Amino acid sequence: MSIDSASSSQAGARRPFFRRRKTCPFSGSHAQKIDYKDVRTLSRYVSERGKIVPSRITAVSAKKQRELSKAIKRARNLALISYLNK
Repeated sequence: MSIDSASSSQAGARRPFFRRRKTCPFSGSHAQKIDYKDVRTLSRYVSERGKIVPSRITAVSAKKQRELSKAIKRARNLALISYLNK
């Protein structure tokens, strides 16, 4: 009986996994601006297949994600970024 109680007390003593929340790269005092002409910045948020990467992966806030997707679509329309990469 003492063996079972010792193992269960050690399992309960473990700390839960802690992951630091990522911060939005476009928020803050020294943040870069979202501009449709800045192809290098926009291409970081487009996958290899040409899809816009979701905010849960890039940690962009919801408001900035909407601005980012609008800028990517505008850059695609002006042929600064391709619609799909082969």
